[in-house]
Amino acid sequence: MTTARICEVIKTLDVGGAEVLLVERLRRAPRSERDYTVVFLRASTETLADQLRACGVNVVDLRDRPRWLRYAELVRVVRKQCPDIVNIHSPAPAAVLRPFLYLMRRRPFLVSTVHQVWYRPLTMLLDRSTRWLDDVTVAVSPQVATARTVRGARRVRTRIHGVDVGVQRSWARRAQQVRSEFGIPMDSFVFVCVANLNAKKNHALLIEAAERLLAQRADALFVLAGDGPLREQVLSEIGRRGLGERVRFLGSVEGANRLVAAADALVLASTYEGLPVVIMEAIAAGVPVVSTAVGGVPDLVRDGDNGILVPHGSPQGLAEGMLRAMQPDVHAALAAGARAGAEAVDVNATAEWFDELYGVAATGGVRG
Repeated sequence: MTTARICEVIKTLDVGGAEVLLVERLRRAPRSERDYTVVFLRASTETLADQLRACGVNVVDLRDRPRWLRYAELVRVVRKQCPDIVNIHSPAPAAVLRPFLYLMRRRPFLVSTVHQVWYRPLTMLLDRSTRWLDDVTVAVSPQVATARTVRGARRVRTRIHGVDVGVQRSWARRAQQVRSEFGIPMDSFVFVCVANLNAKKNHALLIEAAERLLAQRADALFVLAGDGPLREQVLSEIGRRGLGERVRFLGSVEGANRLVAAADALVLASTYEGLPVVIMEAIAAGVPVVSTAVGGVPDLVRDGDNGILVPHGSPQGLAEGMLRAMQPDVHAALAAGARAGAEAVDVNATAEWFDELYGVAATGGVRG
């Protein structure tokens, strides 16, 4: 049987949610009769590109092209490959690529995977103007499937992506080792937040909620991992409130998934989300989640079962949610719920799902 040429396109290849989901899936994707290429335009690290190369995926890096020329080069590179299937994971590249791929003499099967419930208005408008050219649009959560970011799609399928459950459970068993590595006291109740330092993650609210919680529970400890444009503001806010001893900022941490697995609870204060990878990592490890009820978060976090959901924008509400999660009986029940729901975030099942979709597409099915 002929090998299907599959091209996956993503704007950035940094260690973020959509990027990690793509790489984790491709690391487990069946290689029989499949030839994968990933094309990206930006990245500040080689980590994910190296992981892709290590598992036999072709990687096309367009960072060395002049910025104004990158989209034209993207079109040229993808068309030159003569792919059978193209899956685009970012709205701006999708808006540019779709018309050119549609006009190819041998038109590839076109998939867009949507990871967010919101984009900038102009980006959303451009994306929507060409979305009808997709053969299939894949939403990464039920919440995303009903969002404005998929309006105009002809055919929407929902697939919650996932992480390596086995790896997360292994790190959970080595929680003491991980805590020792980062100097985290064994007797503290540890809230971990792994998130890029940008406005939508709302670290300012998290820090205010942490201050309120620490006034009642001095045994709580917050560990923040991540980096981004608001780094100095976050550090300044921690210092201004005198929380340096109980709110520890680690910056960017390679393999931050092990920090999640070693936590007592994961905490997020986001104003909006798609479906955060870090929540999948927590559930896979049996770690309860305390989060604002935004975006696709409620699709995975069930209040009172595997986590606690609070309204966004309320530091008092987040503090009360974390305080509740610290109660021994509540924490034990939430951890059990997280462990029981790990199958829903298994990346191996997602890799098989996409392989089936690509298999049908390669034989001329699905397209309508």
